[in-house]
Amino acid sequence: MIKIKNISNILISFLFLHLFLWTLIPSISNENLPLDTIEALAWGSNLDWGFNKHPPFSAFAVEIFYQIFGSNDWAYYFLSQLFVVIGFIAVYKFSDEIFNNKKLALLSVLLLEGIYFYNFTTPEFNVNVAQIPFWALTVYYTWRCIKYDKAIDYVFLGLFAGLGILSKYLFIYLIIGIKLVFFYFLKKGIKFSHYFIAGPITLLILLPHLIWLTENNYISIFYGLQRTGGIGGFQDHLTYPLIFLAKQIGLLIPFLLMSFFLIKKIKTKINLKDEKLVFLILTTVAPIFFMLLTSIIMGVKIRTMWMTPFYLFAGTLIIYIFKSQINVNKLKSFASVFVILFLFSPFAYAYISISQTDKRTDFQGKEVARLVQSRWDKNFSNEIAIIVGDEWSGGNLSYHLDSRPKWFNNLDNIKNIDLEGGVIYTGNPKVLKKICPGVYGTIKPIGICMIGIK
Repeated sequence: MIKIKNISNILISFLFLHLFLWTLIPSISNENLPLDTIEALAWGSNLDWGFNKHPPFSAFAVEIFYQIFGSNDWAYYFLSQLFVVIGFIAVYKFSDEIFNNKKLALLSVLLLEGIYFYNFTTPEFNVNVAQIPFWALTVYYTWRCIKYDKAIDYVFLGLFAGLGILSKYLFIYLIIGIKLVFFYFLKKGIKFSHYFIAGPITLLILLPHLIWLTENNYISIFYGLQRTGGIGGFQDHLTYPLIFLAKQIGLLIPFLLMSFFLIKKIKTKINLKDEKLVFLILTTVAPIFFMLLTSIIMGVKIRTMWMTPFYLFAGTLIIYIFKSQINVNKLKSFASVFVILFLFSPFAYAYISISQTDKRTDFQGKEVARLVQSRWDKNFSNEIAIIVGDEWSGGNLSYHLDSRPKWFNNLDNIKNIDLEGGVIYTGNPKVLKKICPGVYGTIKPIGICMIGIK
């Protein structure tokens, strides 16, 4: 039997162990940070209000950590788990308000360990992970706005919604769900005296990015559209949605298994007049449905990882629907399955990471940087200030080199560079050799063109 006074201890222990294991395991098993994390670090070295692929928040987050911790890989695994844990805390706070039952709120969070978006993929800090706390907090403060109608809750709603969109544009799908929430409650005659506070705050947060977008021909939005594969042919309007559904169901199997051991009988009645249930449907089911609808209407491919924040309240929804079928005093089977999955995931990650040797995380980024620095010191007297190249090869050098050079994906004219700060151009060795105006070489097997002061 779980006593109410022990709930906080269980929650804190769970959050600490999750944070600890998913920081430690990849720190030990990976030779190099994952691609998306290196990409964010590349952007972070040369901060702007937007980048060629995404809005800027992930870059801001990793750069803050870089300024504190430098090129210590564990810090960025910790950063990722910190975002996940904050999301879990927000889910718990929200669920506690929905249920007025701390045991059910705890179970709502524990169920999320059955969704691999919140464990197996989280070592790679990226725009998907960056959304997690803001998605959860936006839902939480939306509920508080409806329940309490306090100005401060609308302020927080606007703040977290803005930061969520600055993390990734797909956050808009949650915003649509939240708009439907307010529309539903307004139709029921509920008045929101501070309704118009949140929107301007969100727009204010987004304003620098919106200006950047217009000045850069909406490059990151077009990149996102390209990632979907563009408008599909006739068959794509059917096949892509079916593939999307099949993948989502497959990924949710551990979550559904945990739910099975939690619920005594699959027996319930859906009451669409239940305001709490409608809220959960509009903030959890509706964004997923609209994503599916996008695929159906446009015939575009929905990439699996895009769904990372969409399931944060899946546990809350399942428990709310079946709460009458859950005996919170008899949870031995559920606890056993939870512990198995909780421990299995990080060690499965470690096994895959160590046994497979052709992954991005096996890249010898530190060694490459050492060799580059050694060659630079033999030829030039100034520091390396700029790295030019793709996010992976260039970003790794920017991250690992002590001088923390700024990363650029291209320079309009490599011959006209201010040599006060040295420049390294990375890229295709065959192409680079032909255009390199400085010291040329290859390092594992990246082409390197060095331009500095002798």
